[in-house]
Amino acid sequence: MWKVFKHPEAEPEYAVLDAREAVAVDNAVAKLEQAGPTLPFPHSSNVNGADNLRELRPRGGRSRTRALYRQIGKAFVIGAIGPEAKVNPKRWKKAIRDAERRLDEIEE
Repeated sequence: MWKVFKHPEAEPEYAVLDAREAVAVDNAVAKLEQAGPTLPFPHSSNVNGADNLRELRPRGGRSRTRALYRQIGKAFVIGAIGPEAKVNPKRWKKAIRDAERRLDEIEE
């Protein structure tokens, strides 16, 4: 079983999700805990244009929410939670920037 943590700055992003989306994210996290780096598409994928960042895709990509994460050591850290790219491109790009910054700070 793999460890998955949320960055403290991602907690408020999670807290504003409606109940259905929160459950979907929780289920995706549980899959990541079980499968680790072998979690396949459509549940996880690389984030195009990002530096060493993956996205959890709740409900196999049918969710409007994404959790952006990176493996750090023997655990995974969710750096940001935001909308799917086509739902809100501007907020998606901000979530990528936030996740990269937060996770880079951990790795330094």
